[in-house]
Amino acid sequence: MATTVTVRQKELVQSTWKRVIPISKTAPTLFYARLFELDPQLRALFPAGERSMKAQHLKLMQMIHICVRGLDQLDRIVPAVQNLGRRHVGYGARNGDYDTVGVALLWTLEQGLGDAFDDEVKEAWASVYGVLAATMIGAANEAPQRSGYKAGAEEGVPMEAMQRPGY
Repeated sequence: MATTVTVRQKELVQSTWKRVIPISKTAPTLFYARLFELDPQLRALFPAGERSMKAQHLKLMQMIHICVRGLDQLDRIVPAVQNLGRRHVGYGARNGDYDTVGVALLWTLEQGLGDAFDDEVKEAWASVYGVLAATMIGAANEAPQRSGYKAGAEEGVPMEAMQRPGY
């Protein structure tokens, strides 16, 4: 995975993201379909039911949007990305799953951007994703593995409480 992102790569990711926003209702559907096609076992890590997956779709798009907008000030988004990595430990995510997510993300972007998804754009998105995934993995690997608690939950809220609707 990439460890740096150039100014040009940031610009490419930010400009192409603007072309994804209009298809923000379709893109997550494509992403998750591809993700589960690549690794059907990942389906178990996500909430069941159409309503829950719609919420997950929104979370995905919001997080990508925050990351893309924050590329010029990475120090401001790193804590949120680290927290996301810690939370994913509690969901059952493994380090290797990030590779599968990256493949699904790049495929989804290719579908949505069409001809605009050339080699340079693909490399830019791969670099940005690589840095973000490495940040999440690093934080996940440092997350406390306490039984009964969702990893990364600084408040120490029991997992059962976090699984309640509305939490």
